[in-house]
Amino acid sequence: MTVVSNFNNTDSGEYKNDGEVLLQGNFNNDGLATFNPQNNGYTRFEGFLTQKITGTVPSEFKDLLFYNTNPQPAFQLSGDIIIFGNSEFNQGIVNNDHFGGTISFEQDATHTSTWNGSHVDGEVIKNGSTDFQYPIGDKNLYRYARISAPSEIADSFTGKYFFDNSHTLYPHTSKQPEIGLIDNKEYWTVDKTNGSSDILLTLSWDESITTPDEVVASPESDIHIVRWDETKSLWVDEGGVADVPGKTVTTAVEVSGYGVFTLARVRTKTSGCVKVFNGVSPNGDNDNDYFYIECINKYPDNTVEIYNRWGVKVFETNNYDSSGNVFKGYSDGRATMNGSNKLPTGTYFYVLTYEYDENGNKGTHKQAGYLHLSAD
Repeated sequence: MTVVSNFNNTDSGEYKNDGEVLLQGNFNNDGLATFNPQNNGYTRFEGFLTQKITGTVPSEFKDLLFYNTNPQPAFQLSGDIIIFGNSEFNQGIVNNDHFGGTISFEQDATHTSTWNGSHVDGEVIKNGSTDFQYPIGDKNLYRYARISAPSEIADSFTGKYFFDNSHTLYPHTSKQPEIGLIDNKEYWTVDKTNGSSDILLTLSWDESITTPDEVVASPESDIHIVRWDETKSLWVDEGGVADVPGKTVTTAVEVSGYGVFTLARVRTKTSGCVKVFNGVSPNGDNDNDYFYIECINKYPDNTVEIYNRWGVKVFETNNYDSSGNVFKGYSDGRATMNGSNKLPTGTYFYVLTYEYDENGNKGTHKQAGYLHLSAD
């Protein structure tokens, strides 16, 4: 079915899509607007003039297509839409930042084809217990953030991107001592709006357009995610492990709070002899049979934590590498998972913390990185 003119569902109307509907004009819903779960329902917003999506009652969609060649923003969202399937962002930005609407993705909902010319300019809500990459951007730039899977289906997190200097509202001069240069071109907000579980956070960078070159120089060594702590009025280090080919930074553990996040250079202090070997293949051939950290036994006041890709702690110990106290590919009973379980092959995160005292200089060193486990 094609609706060439405006579509208006009044407060007494009941609209259910059990097939495919093409909407070329404005869309307003003040009644019941949903889809048939058995036949799914595919809605195509395709127009050549600005399309307004309005209404006093939330509209439910299974699969969506946004395609509009009008100058941006092609879609003005002042109503509330809820997506249960996939939303294809093909052409045209959906702007709710200036019009007051909301866009929510439910459990297992996804998006595809998202790019600079088609995304959400404003907040996006993610409900459910699946990981999610937010289709967010600002000023005609798509700049996503990603969260790991929360533990409960009732959990809800909201994300937004700002192509603005955060220093105006959150002074870069107010920061932990180890934090150096803070990204002065962009920031994100991620808020927990419902539930009790926490997430790992991933932020992306693009030094060709938004992220300053000096922030991502040598990213594998000391680029972290930092957060503005409202209570302390201070930027704090949330850590981070860089994926250089993918141009992302992911916190190795669950974030300690929510609100405003961005990227920063963080100064790290490390001993000249400590070296991490991040390959583990416990097959008894005496080659990488355990997670080896060279020289760590010179710093007995240490802690090693290992997390799987979903942020679940699988191993934790103090005074690592003393009396056989090492990680051999098994979860530790003191950690979140059951003890004595052989872990599957995959990529894990490690977090190493140790106290040092060198030439009268005392301090704490903390670093995180990838750990590759081959359990075969």
